Amino acid sequence: MVHFINSLVRPPLALMHDFRPPPYGGGNQFMLAFKRTVEQRGIRCSANIVGRWTRACLFNSMNFDAAYLYDVKRRYPNIRMVHRVDGPKASYRGYDDGSDRKVWEYNRDLADASIFQSEFSLGEYRRMGYEFRSPCVIPNAVDSAIFHESGRIAPPDGCRKVRLISTAWSDNPNKGADTLEYLDAHLDKDRYEFRFVGRTSCEFNWIRLSEPVASPILAGILRQHDIYIAASINDPCSNALLEALACGLPAVYRKSGGHPEIVKNAGVGFVEPAEAPSAIEKVLREYLQLHASIEINRIEGITELYLACCQLK
Repeated sequence: MVHFINSLVRPPLALMHDFRPPPYGGGNQFMLAFKRTVEQRGIRCSANIVGRWTRACLFNSMNFDAAYLYDVKRRYPNIRMVHRVDGPKASYRGYDDGSDRKVWEYNRDLADASIFQSEFSLGEYRRMGYEFRSPCVIPNAVDSAIFHESGRIAPPDGCRKVRLISTAWSDNPNKGADTLEYLDAHLDKDRYEFRFVGRTSCEFNWIRLSEPVASPILAGILRQHDIYIAASINDPCSNALLEALACGLPAVYRKSGGHPEIVKNAGVGFVEPAEAPSAIEKVLREYLQLHASIEINRIEGITELYLACCQLK
């Protein structure tokens, strides 16, 4: 991991994260959007370097140089250390590889405060026996300059096929492979079209598969669709779902993980894959009402909450 900074700048906020160019995972998307928004507010921040001028350090999950951060904690004990927690990965992946304990150990050793992305995430860690430093829940948000409704397709009117879409960066089967395969086999091909953008372990016969694309392109694709299918299991706070809602798509979502907290009244939930087609039908019957019920956390407001937790407001 590269540690870099202009020696003439004294940023009060340090962000510790393995930044990657998009398209990449939801945590990376959030950290990029957060960094841009902080800088737009006139608060300077450094990427992966901390100095005596730093007042607060936000470190993401376990995606940082741990040895460096332990040294920072030793050298600068007065810096406020805030941990953005992801997972639990054991719930999301379906197996325990020790990552969740490692996240908790970093939190125990380094953090002054902890930010969880959903009540589901916090509750699952507690169910597993892990308590974190001064926890609070602040949901994710997406870049509103990219993900918005402007230029969105007109609502379905019965004169064209209904356009369904799902997106994912990870090909983890828990991203909803069972539901996607069911819909691929059972939906009415004369009434619907379905596009999947991203990576998947599924082999589709009918659903149109597209490679991952950069965020501005993805936002344009989302705005040309009607309903978003959020089929993942135990997803703590799906950035993909947030992006779709921000682009004006009501959701058909699995009643799992943080999905219900995100969607609220802007969609219809299901439990088993066989229930998804009827959930899609219900969304179509109540389309305008569900669209009007979309509630989006703007990145500007979420940034304010993060900065308050970092004691930089």
